[in-house]
Amino acid sequence: MMVEPTQGGSLLAVKVVAGASRDRIVGPWGGASQGGGGGRSEPAGRGERLKVTVCQPAHKGAANKAVCVLLASRLEVRPSDVTVLRGATRPEKILFIRSLSAEEVLRRLGLS
Repeated sequence: MMVEPTQGGSLLAVKVVAGASRDRIVGPWGGASQGGGGGRSEPAGRGERLKVTVCQPAHKGAANKAVCVLLASRLEVRPSDVTVLRGATRPEKILFIRSLSAEEVLRRLGLS
């Protein structure tokens, strides 16, 4: 599952493509055929992640910041309410979304 509830908010598993032509939320990504998940104990346990592309390069945290700002805008929360919890230097990341339930995250992303 791409979103899971946690203390104080939700965890969101994402696949980030940095240096893309535009910032956008592509949609669900993953599964065994795309190499996601692999049995790790995180929200992407089934290999499902939200694919996000950003124009910023993966250099000195620029892409991470752009992902947090893009998702905060879509989720209608402050950018500071979206933080990279795990995977800061990898394309596969786990984000913490403060104060939103997993169901509300999915609803605001249009995935419920």
